[in-house]
Amino acid sequence: MARYVIDGVTLLHVLDHPLLRLGLRDEKAALTIHERMTELKMRLLGDRVSRGAAWKIARQLGTSIRDAEYLAVTRLQADALVTVDANLAATADGVVPVAGLEALLVK
Repeated sequence: MARYVIDGVTLLHVLDHPLLRLGLRDEKAALTIHERMTELKMRLLGDRVSRGAAWKIARQLGTSIRDAEYLAVTRLQADALVTVDANLAATADGVVPVAGLEALLVK
């Protein structure tokens, strides 16, 4: 199973994604997608290694520590970053793999 890092804005986007709204999918399809989303394991990292990696990335790229933390966690713990934030995706390009939102919705 692939592991992804998502930012807070993307999480809210996923929860409000049209594919998840009842009425646009039949009951069974909507429930299947809902089950898939609830099966996702979430892990929040706040350890020294991830913070140190974030600091180095922020210094190297001249980006915010917020964005660097997503990149660090992706580099250390995930297969790709999923974000709807175009600026974060552009910053991540060439640093970590970036996947589309559909990666979270398709099994």
